[in-house]
Amino acid sequence: MPLACVYTDLDGTLLGRGSSLFRDAEGGFSLAQARALEACHRVGSEVVIMSGRREPQVHEAARLMGQTSYIYEAGCAFAIDGETTLMTGEMAPIEERGIPKLLFGHFEGRLEYHSPWHHGRVLSHLFRGKVDVDEANALLRDHGCDDLRLLDNGAIGRPMPAVEGRTHAYHLVPKQVSKAGAVAGHARARGYDPADCIAVGDSVEDLEVAAAVGRFFVVANGPEHDPGLRAALPSWDNVTVTEGAMGDGFYEAVVSSLMEGR
Repeated sequence: MPLACVYTDLDGTLLGRGSSLFRDAEGGFSLAQARALEACHRVGSEVVIMSGRREPQVHEAARLMGQTSYIYEAGCAFAIDGETTLMTGEMAPIEERGIPKLLFGHFEGRLEYHSPWHHGRVLSHLFRGKVDVDEANALLRDHGCDDLRLLDNGAIGRPMPAVEGRTHAYHLVPKQVSKAGAVAGHARARGYDPADCIAVGDSVEDLEVAAAVGRFFVVANGPEHDPGLRAALPSWDNVTVTEGAMGDGFYEAVVSSLMEGR
């Protein structure tokens, strides 16, 4: 079967160093990502960004790539041809419930807003640091906030005085929200068979999308920097770790899938 759709994370996956489409993992100029996008265009495969970024950022990135669909705020919503589908359901405002203050107090010095990218978010909150997400979600349940969950969106390496090693980005979202759910919703809306779709990412949250596609590719830098991701890989039988990092890994995932006739 032809490759119907490629779902891809942005930072650390499609984008290279400095969040550039034209840089590789070391910062050198690269056309690998552009060539992979061109290959998808030539065979009619849709490319859909699935990002934790805010809607205006993801919309603009998709527009620059010539795509009309995208998933934003870690799966809180997806858009197709200008029409938005929310995946959040009914939810009381997170800030008004004092939840960020609760998390900051419990993980003092180890969690903070991911400034300045936490501004302008509508459906989720964005943090950085290094915390145990199971512990965080247990804390939410204990305080009557079991309608929410904290997601680990992968290593970012932004230094924090109280954190050893690489920091991570975290999203606070409604419990039912996930990139996997948004991918499945988009595929249904487009009429795609999940078996004819692939996804590419670099985090534990991205890895959940393996349940919604025929094959999932983890770019090499993901497990290299994240022990939690390395530990989760054996749980999936349709996951491949690429030899290349970031955009080189994306190129590898796309080209190998096209060659296999997916």
